[in-house]
Amino acid sequence: MTTLAQQPYEHDRTGSADHPAGYATHEVTNQPPPLAPYDAAADPALLEGLRREGAGWAEEDVRRLGLRAGSVQAQEWGDLANRHEPVLRTHDRYGTRVDEVEYHPSWHHLMRVAVGEGLAAAPWADGRAGAHVARIAGALVWGHTEAGHGCPTSMTYAAVPALRAQPELAAVYEPLLTSREYQPGLEVPTTKRGLLAGMGMTEKQGGSDVRTNATTATPTGEPGLYTLRGHKWFTSAPMSDLFLVLAQAPGGLSCFLLPRVLPDGSRNTFRIQRLKDKLGNRSNASSEPEFDGTVAWLVGPEGQGVKTIIEMVNCTRLDCVMSSAALMRKTLVEAGHHVTHRTAFGARLRDQPLMRNVLADLAVESEAATTLTLRLAGAADRAARGDAGEAAFRRIATAVGKYWVTKRGPAFTAEALECLGGNGYVEDSGMPRHYREAPLLSIWEGSGNVNALDVLRALRRSPATAHALFAELALARGADARLDAAVASLETRLAAATEAGARRLVEQMALVLQGSLLVRYAPPAVADAFCASRLGGDWGHSFGTLPDGTDLDGVLTRALPS
Repeated sequence: MTTLAQQPYEHDRTGSADHPAGYATHEVTNQPPPLAPYDAAADPALLEGLRREGAGWAEEDVRRLGLRAGSVQAQEWGDLANRHEPVLRTHDRYGTRVDEVEYHPSWHHLMRVAVGEGLAAAPWADGRAGAHVARIAGALVWGHTEAGHGCPTSMTYAAVPALRAQPELAAVYEPLLTSREYQPGLEVPTTKRGLLAGMGMTEKQGGSDVRTNATTATPTGEPGLYTLRGHKWFTSAPMSDLFLVLAQAPGGLSCFLLPRVLPDGSRNTFRIQRLKDKLGNRSNASSEPEFDGTVAWLVGPEGQGVKTIIEMVNCTRLDCVMSSAALMRKTLVEAGHHVTHRTAFGARLRDQPLMRNVLADLAVESEAATTLTLRLAGAADRAARGDAGEAAFRRIATAVGKYWVTKRGPAFTAEALECLGGNGYVEDSGMPRHYREAPLLSIWEGSGNVNALDVLRALRRSPATAHALFAELALARGADARLDAAVASLETRLAAATEAGARRLVEQMALVLQGSLLVRYAPPAVADAFCASRLGGDWGHSFGTLPDGTDLDGVLTRALPS
């Protein structure tokens, strides 16, 4: 006899007159459809900035890349590359030291597209004005996939100007670094079709204070050739082909080029002690390598290591600003998609007044970040072509942007996540990955204090930087009384700048710079919302506190068309 517990519950699937067919309690309603496929380049602020900063010729490529970034396939690559994290393999089956890091195939798919689209070092080989702007714009849309693989492309881009301090090395490696071919695997660098570069600056005893580095560099007697001994604390993308590292030579702290594979085909000593177990950025391996008799070539003069490698840092700081702006836009798009397709209390979430204020506030912040990013990219592009005024502006404005935009990222991402409610707190939504990523960008390439102090250093050592900044701000003079008052206040604060007040100063510099750009280039609704809240003082301490009378429709129609 069949017991009740053994009886099949076929009626649950077939239904009856009282219970319709199917698992009625599992019927999904009032959930948004998948976002992908979508167009990651559908951002007026990005496309307008691309044209304004001299790279309108790249718009077709950026739009094409935006469609690819928002495709189901590319979004899946981003998810899989983070779910299947890199694995360190120190030895092969025979006990030979190999120090290799294995990545999921999705990582390689992402890298192949990024390098092929010129998001690594390709602009240094492109003679067209705006090439560096085109790269940043492409990275802003391809960043909608995932952030980790942007680390090796950024470092490869940044390595070129530093390497040029040693022309004979640059002549060998620059053509390969600027290649658009991605060829993973440890081989003799000069036998490959394309190379990736990393950097190794910090050590455990000093962190940002690199002058305390203990790694030593001993001359071999052959011109320019040294052996290194020491331990680096945070070296990302350890499967790169080349690294620029700092070490103490007889003449002081110096910069060196260190290949993973030597010209004779043997492995250079690069013992990876462990991979960092990081909060976010999980797809990208970050390591602690040990050098012991490791062969490296001097880049620039002995004792000038910081001066040599600072060009690399200036480039990667711009990429930190860009990555934060990309993350803001990505999470804004996801939040906007959710609230457009979700109803509560009889209306779409997007149509409810308080949610509209939150979305509009996020949209203003996102546009301010994107517009500043592209202005910095334009300055970098023109500086690379010899414009001294733009070089001075880039020097100070990049540090200002690095401080402020990356600081806004975590709060922004948290608010966007909250728009999804409990759904946003679940890994499947993707929002937790974005939330974990956001704090990284204010830490890498100098934390907030380091960047704030760097701004003070630039102001004191290079008066041209302050002149360049105020010349930029003067272009918006008279367009908005709130902006004019904020610029006047900044001038007063600047005259009494102190180290303890550096954060307040740099924050104010960032806000007036963003405000001046929006007043000049953004629609009135966006510029007014920014000036009223960020500069006029009519603003709460969280997002969604834009003042009464703000043209929310004007902001949202631009940022998130229905």
